[in-house]
Amino acid sequence: MIKGLNLNNIIKIIAYLSAMAILVFTLIMLTKVLPYMTFEKAINFLGTKTDEVLDKQHFIWSFYIHITSSLFVMGGGVFQFFPILIKNYPRLHRNIGKMYVFFILILAAPSGLVLATYANGGLAARVGFSLQCIVWWTVTYLAWNEIMKRRYESHANMMIRSFAVTLAAMSLRTESYVMYYWFGTKPIETYLTVTWLSWVGNLLLAEVLIFNGLGKKIVHYILKKDNI
Repeated sequence: MIKGLNLNNIIKIIAYLSAMAILVFTLIMLTKVLPYMTFEKAINFLGTKTDEVLDKQHFIWSFYIHITSSLFVMGGGVFQFFPILIKNYPRLHRNIGKMYVFFILILAAPSGLVLATYANGGLAARVGFSLQCIVWWTVTYLAWNEIMKRRYESHANMMIRSFAVTLAAMSLRTESYVMYYWFGTKPIETYLTVTWLSWVGNLLLAEVLIFNGLGKKIVHYILKKDNI
């Protein structure tokens, strides 16, 4: 092993690189969202929908609420998992956390659930996206409920699960690229697979991290010198 580079340092490097990758992806998604601000009826993704769907105001409202609120949820969520920031800037952590929870519970998840009912790909895709939104809302609510009861470790674990589902947008696009261009899967096979894999796979990874004590380690670091 390289001198001065132990396992903890390697983990920190991986964490920072992952955070940078998420922030870069968020910026990329911002460039994808901006064209929709022209409010053209059938631009990009909206062009895959029928006129009947596009004429439904609740669909259009849900679409714009979802794509804008999800940007903050993804970008803001990154900063909720750096113990040094939580310890040194607890008020900032709480404020971002409140906004993260509000955006998911009131905006992103409910609007996503509306969009899920109109998902391309038939019943399998609609069920997959619907369950994703329900799980996303539920674990985020539980994270909020746990911190209100000052159950810090349980709160951290629920937030890990919540952010894992948040990152499904990133996983979906990454997995689609790998499956289509590396493994040559057909478009519909790729789409239906990542509809489920993007969030279920992330949750499985979250459970592995929780099982190995990630939430406990974050809380221990914060509490070992100061109280939250």
